[in-house]
Amino acid sequence: MATITVGISDQDAFTVPDPRVRQRLLDRVAAAGLDHITVGDPIAFHGGTGFDGLITASLLLASHESLPVVVGVYLLGLRHPMLAARQLSTLAQAAPGRLTLGVGVAGEDRREVSNAGVDPATRGRRLDEALPLLRRLLAGEEVSYQGEFFQLDQARILPPPQPAIPVVIGGRGEAAIRRAAALGDGWLAMFCSARRFAQTRSRILEAAADLGRETPPWFGVNVWCGLDADPGRGREMLAEKMERLYRLPYEKFRHLAPAGTPKQVAEFLHPFAESGAGHITLIPAGESVEAEIDAVAEVREHLRVLA
Repeated sequence: MATITVGISDQDAFTVPDPRVRQRLLDRVAAAGLDHITVGDPIAFHGGTGFDGLITASLLLASHESLPVVVGVYLLGLRHPMLAARQLSTLAQAAPGRLTLGVGVAGEDRREVSNAGVDPATRGRRLDEALPLLRRLLAGEEVSYQGEFFQLDQARILPPPQPAIPVVIGGRGEAAIRRAAALGDGWLAMFCSARRFAQTRSRILEAAADLGRETPPWFGVNVWCGLDADPGRGREMLAEKMERLYRLPYEKFRHLAPAGTPKQVAEFLHPFAESGAGHITLIPAGESVEAEIDAVAEVREHLRVLA
């Protein structure tokens, strides 16, 4: 089993207004040995919750000189690929080699999609059209294109990111498998069992081989978890945090969102690592941000022992 990277996601904590607090927290993440920070990209989820993924990534990359950032996932189908490519090129100039872009379709809150000016029924087709355009633009190609949603006339984005920004595909269905095999550098899972992760990864690898593509190298998973020396307390904190965001009872997530000590959570994650998840991000619930960072670092150490 290859060495895995373990990161943390806590957008509210890492985007505090006080730059000194933000710097202190990011320094703590780095000192704890965590490998990356993951940010989401909800625009107005369930009534208004949200952050812009690329702006958040810019803030974090500028606030720390070495921590990598994963955007997981960016709602590319709700943006124009030309504008997204320019933002990414600009980011790459300031922080070369430190950004990984996950892309996916919105869908859990259909109103979020329609309020962004997109018919929810078209969001998958929009992503299928935007993704290859984004990849060509990020490669520095001149692109002329007439499609259902986008039209480009001798469009070009310079300079192309060096090194190239990995573009990984988020999602769980057949469309995500197809996109990852044909156009992705890998796949990012969420709310997925270890068994399903292994099956989907194998299908992506097989489909990519059938297309004559090189093996996609990047496979990861985002996992909500409650972390505390008292597993019951960890479960309480996790349930409160998830129910506030998703407006669903924690029981619907329980089998995919573990709660317990760092060792127990590492044991839950170990089958993912065995199945080829080289990049794991924990979305933790703990007594404080500092406690969350330290507990995720403990999970990382336990995982490396299990490996």
